Formats: sequence, C-alpha cells, structure tokens
Amino acid sequence: MSDKRPAPASRPIWKGEQARRRDVSEHVAHAIGLRIVAGRFPPGALLPTEHELCAELGVSRPALREGFRLLGARGMIVGRRKVGTQVRPRAGWNMLDAQVLAWHLEQEPSDAYIGRLFEARMVVEPAAAALAARRGGEGEIAAIASAFLQMCQAQAAARPDGAADPDEVADPDEVTETVAADLRFHVAVLAAADNAFLSSFGAVIGSSLMAAFRLNWRSHASAPELSLAQHEAVLAAIRDGDADRAGSSMRALLESAGEDARQALARVVQASDKLD
Repeated sequence: MSDKRPAPASRPIWKGEQARRRDVSEHVAHAIGLRIVAGRFPPGALLPTEHELCAELGVSRPALREGFRLLGARGMIVGRRKVGTQVRPRAGWNMLDAQVLAWHLEQEPSDAYIGRLFEARMVVEPAAAALAARRGGEGEIAAIASAFLQMCQAQAAARPDGAADPDEVADPDEVTETVAADLRFHVAVLAAADNAFLSSFGAVIGSSLMAAFRLNWRSHASAPELSLAQHEAVLAAIRDGDADRAGSSMRALLESAGEDARQALARVVQASDKLD
C-alpha cells in the first residue's frame, strides 16, 4: 500500500486576478451608472466609445464590457450593432435593484423621486400591516415591538433633554441608529405578513427611509413624537389582530412621513438657492 497522498488542491492563481477584474468592472458600472442617474447620459443618448471610456476610466476593454454587462442586466443600457451603447428609458430600469437605488441616493433626491418611493410604499405597506395583524405570530410581533423600542431609545439619545427645538442639531450617530431602527420596524412588519414577495420589498423601504431621514435631519424638520406615536399605533393594531386598523394606521404614518420629506426637501433646496 502506497503512503503517497494526493497533494492538497492549491488555489488557482487566477482567483485573485478574477476578483480584481470583478472589482474593476463594478467600479466601471458604478461610475457610468451614476452619470446615467444624474442625467449626464440621458435616456436615448449614446455612451462614449469604448476607446474613450477606457481612457477616461483607466480600465481595460474586457473590464469595461463587463461593466456594461452589469448595467445591461439592470436594464439601464443596451448595445446596438453599428450604433453603439445606448441608455434605455427609465421605465426599463430595474428600480428595485439595490445598486440602482443606491446610485439615486448618491444624488440629491428630487421631489419626484421621493414622491414615487412613498407612492410605492403606500401601495405595499398598508396591505402588509393588515396581513401582519392577521398572520403575525408571537415572534414576529416581538420583532416589531423590539424595533419600536430601539426607535424610542435612539430618539431619546439623540435629544437627551427631550427638546423639540427645530434648530437643534441631533447627534448624527444617533440619527443613523434611528434610521436603522425605523427600517427594522418596517422590515419586521413585512416579515410578519408571511409573504416572501412582500419581504423582498425591503430594499425599496430602506432607500426610501434613508432619503427621507437624510432630508429631515439636514433641515432639522423632524417631528419625533408624532412619528413614534404613529409607529406605536401600527404596532398596537397588529398586536390586537385588527387588520383594518393596522392598514389605516400604516397609511397615516406614510402620508405624514411623505409630506414631511417633501417639505424638508423644499427647505433644503431653498437654503441651497440662498447660498448660490
């Protein structure tokens, strides 16, 4: 019997190169995707030639083409023979893709963008809250309650003296925790609805909350007491198993949050105009 043992499989030397090329292609997709979202390359426009983009971004042609593939998979561009690479209409973009949402949020969100996000939430979340009231078990409801408690704690830490002075600037770290807790609350409601399709809507909810809260805190326009009371009303209705009240409470919460975000955006734009 031979004592020779097979040599351990070594990691292919191209693995590191493969990862590096993937990072570069994602950088390409990010750079071009941001320009498309910002309107530098509007729908219907042709992108610069591969030669021009490779020189501008400092990447190889294979990395550029892989970046194109990533953007094409998100519905943002399409290659046409003898024409070039063209930006597709916005209606064809995959707006539920986390990266597409992130690119939008790297720009200053517009009133239309905020409005569409809250419009989508208004379609989904009241129905999810009603389902959560019907189907939510003890564990799911406990997760919603835990997120609400974390919201209360984060708000208290952000304004330790309980002041509601709109000119007071809250601690950015605590504001971030408030956003995270609020997101956990809404994601927990979606999970309690016991519907995998609704749960996947969390990416949209997350982006909506980040955009809205960023505006609210930048303009010092938050109304924490009202927001907490509205979240508590949703929690209470789900706990009581009252589907109608859960849906209407979530609708009221979203209407208030959406209006607050729109007003905050107007104040930010007004302040920016004054600086100009």
